[in-house]
Amino acid sequence: MTSLLHTCEPPSLRLRFSLHRRSRLGGRTATPSHVSLPPRSRRLAAARAAMTTASDELGKGIAEFYDESSGLWESIWGDHMHHGFYEAGAPATITGHRAAQIRMVEEALRFAVVSDDPLKKPKRIVDVGCGIGGSSRYLAKKYGAKCEGITLSPVQAKRAQALATAEGLEDQVSFQVADALKQPFPDGQFDLVWSMESGEHMPDKTKFVGELARVAAPGATIIIVTWCHRDLSPSEESLQPNELNLLNKICNAYYLPAWCSASDYVKIAQSLSLEDIKTADWSENVAPFWPAVIRSALTWQGFTSLLRSGWKTIRGALAMPLMIEGYNKKLIKFAIIACRKPM
Repeated sequence: MTSLLHTCEPPSLRLRFSLHRRSRLGGRTATPSHVSLPPRSRRLAAARAAMTTASDELGKGIAEFYDESSGLWESIWGDHMHHGFYEAGAPATITGHRAAQIRMVEEALRFAVVSDDPLKKPKRIVDVGCGIGGSSRYLAKKYGAKCEGITLSPVQAKRAQALATAEGLEDQVSFQVADALKQPFPDGQFDLVWSMESGEHMPDKTKFVGELARVAAPGATIIIVTWCHRDLSPSEESLQPNELNLLNKICNAYYLPAWCSASDYVKIAQSLSLEDIKTADWSENVAPFWPAVIRSALTWQGFTSLLRSGWKTIRGALAMPLMIEGYNKKLIKFAIIACRKPM
């Protein structure tokens, strides 16, 4: 995990050229065994294979982490597995946190100007990194839409479907285990593409946004709410060593690859010719979240549930103060990026 932060830097022109070159070759990356590669090509092939292995290991770690921790989260916080949106500077109460999570969904829709007009509201929605389906069910009920959710966690997919059935939404909402970087959907299927706090888990941010754009129908809205690092100043080529060290520790706890900035996401969206691109920093609005999670973990229910959940969940809990440190140092940013696929 530590090496991922240094080898998967935010997408560059070289990476985009590499992805474009692979797409021209029909996605083929393997070389027939009878072809003798020059030394440089062998090194590139070895590096590519190592990155594929690292990506596979990352995906396995993410799935196991959420397999293990989702039940604990649901028992304390409910079915919305994401930050809450709080008024900046306003005190947060324990009873208000679940309402703040719903407010996060509504604020994201408002920011992206998703219409409630019966003729314009979304009818087909994909929830990329759906957790146990809180957003999927909320959006399906709000818009009367069909919603499909994908997650790497079999435990999450099963629980999400069970909750949908319990709410009478089994004909409207469905879930499956799938990779966000290789979505099992045809081109242009959805008129709202929703990703609530899953982008931080993606080892290839360009491919991630590319897949969101691919499954979006012409004119569809794409919403990405994700953890980012601060934007670099014009004189900086990378984050400072102490900042990288802090992010590395968080990566190890939460199965995260390289972080990128909101401006990196904007550049990716521009490179894909997406339109109406806008972003906002909601860090102040989520500031009460991590202290609240820590307080919930220190209750008797939280403590005993945490011990039963397993080491991956415990390690994640121990890293929560690092998230607070990152926010306090203005290193971690909670960002929303909204855009639209051209007609």
